[in-house]
Amino acid sequence: MIDNNSIENLKSRLDIVDVVGSYLELRKNGANFKAVCPFHNDSNPSLVISPSKQIYHCFSCGAGGDSIKFVMEYEKLNYPETIEKLANMYNFSLTYTDSEEKKEDRKLMENLTLFFRKKLDNQKTAKEYLLQRGIGQSTIEKFELGYAPSSDETLNFLRSYGYSIGEAKEFGVADISQNSDRAYCRFIDRIIYPIRSRNGRIVGFGGRTITNHPAKYINSPQTKYFNKSRLLYGYFFAKEHIFKQKRIIITEGYMDTIMLHQAGFHNAVATLGTALTQEHLPLITKMEPEIILAYDGDDAGILAALKASILLSQHSFKGGVILFGDGMDPADMVHKGEIEKLNRLFNTAQPFVEYAIEIIAKKYNLHDGLEKQKALKEGMSYLQTLPATLQESYAGVLSGKLNLPQNLVKLKRGVSQREKRENFIDILELTIIKTILSKPSLIDTLLDTIDISMFKTHSQEFKLLLENRYEDTKLREIMLWEDIKIYDETELISAMITFLIRFYSEKLQTVKSDKNLNYKEKQFHIRSFQEKIFKLRRGELVAYEE
Repeated sequence: MIDNNSIENLKSRLDIVDVVGSYLELRKNGANFKAVCPFHNDSNPSLVISPSKQIYHCFSCGAGGDSIKFVMEYEKLNYPETIEKLANMYNFSLTYTDSEEKKEDRKLMENLTLFFRKKLDNQKTAKEYLLQRGIGQSTIEKFELGYAPSSDETLNFLRSYGYSIGEAKEFGVADISQNSDRAYCRFIDRIIYPIRSRNGRIVGFGGRTITNHPAKYINSPQTKYFNKSRLLYGYFFAKEHIFKQKRIIITEGYMDTIMLHQAGFHNAVATLGTALTQEHLPLITKMEPEIILAYDGDDAGILAALKASILLSQHSFKGGVILFGDGMDPADMVHKGEIEKLNRLFNTAQPFVEYAIEIIAKKYNLHDGLEKQKALKEGMSYLQTLPATLQESYAGVLSGKLNLPQNLVKLKRGVSQREKRENFIDILELTIIKTILSKPSLIDTLLDTIDISMFKTHSQEFKLLLENRYEDTKLREIMLWEDIKIYDETELISAMITFLIRFYSEKLQTVKSDKNLNYKEKQFHIRSFQEKIFKLRRGELVAYEE
């Protein structure tokens, strides 16, 4: 079992924005953040994440809780698995009440990295390859580049440290052959690129062959520690520079990123053999940078840049595309010393929407009327996936590329609106409830004057408040609703007076129109309510009487 003190220490390190932001694309929204909720079919951002309260809540489906609850629900894990997942994310060593030491605390990946680094020093071919590519010794050390020898050497090293094949398999560095039932290492005769998580933990490896193996590059397989669709190579080294410069350069490979860092472009990262996907966005959007796609100019690079441009423009990201032609790439340009040229390229990237429209147009023979119509249809379909302002801005670009009148570019003019609430709300009632939720010491000011029966719309929420059921979905929603203010004591009293005047005024009108009351009873109630309203208007609170 995991020690409770260890769990509490981990909890104190968790940040709800950091945790949720590692899974979802977050957007700043006042004091909070918003995201599309992953727990229902959400079209508009309904999930609110509060840094101050360290909770999340979906205003549509009601999902919510703290960092642990989010990971449990998102990853479909039980509680111990979630704690271990978060510990791995935060590079935190858990302690256990039993004698068994957990595998993730045994630093298998770190020890294996040191082994690979030492092997590189004695591997002439691998060292020469790196030097020929222009990589300096300080860069080799910064990125902890290494060399994986034969399978037997690596397996013997793991065994010498007491690691089992099961542990090595769990981390994706070894496996069992289905044909012979023998263990083997995944990385053999390859230059090794350790892959770190955003928090610095080594979670996987990339390997480049030096023996002309058909697979030029391979990556670690998917494990519970390694998900290449959520990682960017070099991000751990680049994140501070991305934050300061408000720009990120995304390349297609290890060498491009390493060489750009060596040349002073410390905000460079690379996808891990995959296209840029929705899963990468939480990592990219964390610091809201301008995004520069630095891709090869071959067919694969052009297509990858198109897909990424469509994705990024649909999320309103700033930035653009640079395609490297003539067999060159960023690493080659750094090696040739063309640093200033690279800098100019990064500063003159083609905007995402413009690039996407250009590539869409090039897919068709625009001298053929039917082909041009297809290009127009695809271009309009793409533009209609963008925010309304971008649709308007680039309608002329599309018509210009296709040499058509702009009025032929038909776009949706509707502006998306926030999802309307199904139930009627009373802001005054909610303000009183939220204030007491935030400042429980003010409850005594309330109880003598206000009764649950006075709440016409939110009596259930007030009842939950009185019962101290603060984890209830309805109260959590109120706490994260930014349109509802939190009052100080003076403001609360003023709100209560307004609330009570409204209540007693309605009661007064009800009594006046009640035909079942005799004259004496009606006059008594009228005078009673009028007196209360008079005192309230003088700024005095009045006691509630049934």
